[in-house]
Amino acid sequence: MISVNTLTICSLLLVSFVLSAVGCGTNSGEDESIPSSAQEGSVVNSSHTGAPEFPELKANETEIVPPRLTPDDFNIVWEVWEHLNRDYVDQSLLDGEASAESAIRGITSALGDPHTAYVDPEVLSGSFGDVFEGEFQGIGAHVQMNARGKIIIVSPIEGSPADRAGIRPGDIVLEVDGESLEGLSLLEAVSKIRGPEGSTVALLVKHLGASDPVIIEVVRGTIPLESVTLRSEPGDEFTHVRVTEFFPQTPAKLAEIIRPEIESGAKGIILDLRDNAGGLLEPAVDIASIFVNDGLILYIEYGNKRRTDHSVNQEREYFTTIPMVVLVNGGTASASEILAGALQDHKRAPVIGTTTFGKGSVNWLRRLSNGGGLYITVAHWFTPLGRIIQGNGITPDIEVSDRDARETDIQQLKRAKEELKKLSNTLSLNPLSTLTSDS
Repeated sequence: MISVNTLTICSLLLVSFVLSAVGCGTNSGEDESIPSSAQEGSVVNSSHTGAPEFPELKANETEIVPPRLTPDDFNIVWEVWEHLNRDYVDQSLLDGEASAESAIRGITSALGDPHTAYVDPEVLSGSFGDVFEGEFQGIGAHVQMNARGKIIIVSPIEGSPADRAGIRPGDIVLEVDGESLEGLSLLEAVSKIRGPEGSTVALLVKHLGASDPVIIEVVRGTIPLESVTLRSEPGDEFTHVRVTEFFPQTPAKLAEIIRPEIESGAKGIILDLRDNAGGLLEPAVDIASIFVNDGLILYIEYGNKRRTDHSVNQEREYFTTIPMVVLVNGGTASASEILAGALQDHKRAPVIGTTTFGKGSVNWLRRLSNGGGLYITVAHWFTPLGRIIQGNGITPDIEVSDRDARETDIQQLKRAKEELKKLSNTLSLNPLSTLTSDS
């Protein structure tokens, strides 16, 4: 790997800014008259046809030598930057810092990967760590960036300000307080949406199927993060438990809820991952380990084809024989797709619902010398049977959907109970077979 100093990196990153700002051989379409007498330095074509004229080709007065450590492929970039510094008509516009940041965005956007993006210093100086401390301040919605660079609401957190204001799964957020999100990275967009409790943010939102966007004002609040909730009632035939996020404590909380339900006679588990936008990887692996005896949960493949396997954690409390089903939808993303895919590949539980979101990449945030950062996709997740999650999602074994979102939820839950009845009638149960590393 070539080591490049900071100045050289900045010069290399100017390529997209130069090309987009200066242009090449463009024609405005306006009829421009030819001056009756040529001014000094101008080019006049006496056989004018209205077509764009190629400017006079000027030779270099002096050789432009790129920095010693610049890769050969990028020498031309250095030449362009040097020409601009020598010849451009308005030198005051050549702001190196602003140009470098614009160029970085151009280079990352050329990859066509919404999860590889530049993060400016102001955004990176903000803290996102509070989301792992049990609560955070904001509107209470999970967001992702789609392949077209649009900010998508994966799901509002139930009962959150976003939920109460009418934000829906699948909404596209176009503007925040009148400022377009076009061209911003995911982290930059999130930093604009978040804010202190009690403040109001105006979001220009386009609902799924709507022709025109609407402005929705949301009063930000403090969002508690309860990652596991019991949806069924005591004594119900089947335990319906919803996992909304993956935090370090989520596996233990899930086991705490499931155990007494099984002891009370529950015949099956409905693991509800709908609108679960993900979270941390290891808790997802640990939850899969609760239900799967052994084997692979997922593997990660890096750009150099290096592979890392994540197998069942044997030192977990587990419930591997009780019948179960998994509920998913388009808001099921990231780590929750890993869990659903593992349970599906191991044939541990049928997956019911609609195809999941398709976020299956590993991303690193590299800090840059200007205080900003580079958010980079470094690997992809694969299910145990080798299915790539990124861009594809998890296809359910049983698809259940309806035009009406509420009716869809009802029908999916109804079908889950029907499938559990079938499974509970055919499987031999030993529900309290457990292994606990904490006891």
